[in-house]
Amino acid sequence: MHDWSFPIPLTTLLALMLFFYARGWMHLRKAFPRFITPRHMVAFTGGAISIWLAVASPLAALDEDLLTVHMVQHLLLMAFAPPLIMVGRPALALLHGLPKRFVQVVVGPLLRWTPIRQLEEIVTNTVFCWFAGTMTVIGWHIPAAFALGQHSAVWHEIQHASFLLAGFLFWWPVIQPWPSASRSLKWSIPLYLFLATLPCDALSAFLTFCDRVVYPSYLSAAHSFGLSALQDQQWAGVIMWVSITFIYMVPAMALTVRLLSPPAAADSQAHFGPQTAGNELLAATRIEVM
Repeated sequence: MHDWSFPIPLTTLLALMLFFYARGWMHLRKAFPRFITPRHMVAFTGGAISIWLAVASPLAALDEDLLTVHMVQHLLLMAFAPPLIMVGRPALALLHGLPKRFVQVVVGPLLRWTPIRQLEEIVTNTVFCWFAGTMTVIGWHIPAAFALGQHSAVWHEIQHASFLLAGFLFWWPVIQPWPSASRSLKWSIPLYLFLATLPCDALSAFLTFCDRVVYPSYLSAAHSFGLSALQDQQWAGVIMWVSITFIYMVPAMALTVRLLSPPAAADSQAHFGPQTAGNELLAATRIEVM
């Protein structure tokens, strides 16, 4: 447990991101306290910390010894960090926290650039997001791909980055962070989440009930905490099964309840939604990035 690392590029990037977010959050908090609240700050900070813990804490040192730890690491990168960061309403906070000149000269033209807009149309498509999340999970758990990530430092980093990116893509249609506009039917999102549990459940069930070790590299690894390689694999499957089921189905049920709520209640919940309030904030502060 003493094996903590401080990867300088990642630590610096996350520290700067938190600094500019906090700067923008405090600026917005003074003018629009109902739009940006302490819970948004907590969510964003929790997401950034989740990324750092996944790659800089003892989890990173133990992932080659225990598949269980490897699974926790990937859950942090894909199922915890991305939704927490997006729930924190990062776009407006960062736009208000970054230097104004940088926003006007770099961010604005970049967001108005036609290829970026075209790419956004593709990567925020609900079907694309579902396949990106699902195929990333399944693909990296194919034994040959898994071994590549275990035995190559470069591919290991690519694996981490792909889980994080796929997590952002997967959660995009669910959370719809400002300034994105929902193009999906509201009832389709609970179905989207339910369908996403199926391949994950199949993979986790396979790992839990398989009578052999699927990833040979763990046969020769140190048996930390007294777990055999097969027991470690079974626990990894259980953790994935339970975690994904709760993480996906809780928001699915919450969305279903909201859809079944009386229209008046739904309207009051949406009154200060990210899209409406975000547009008001953008107009009020005259940050022209779109």
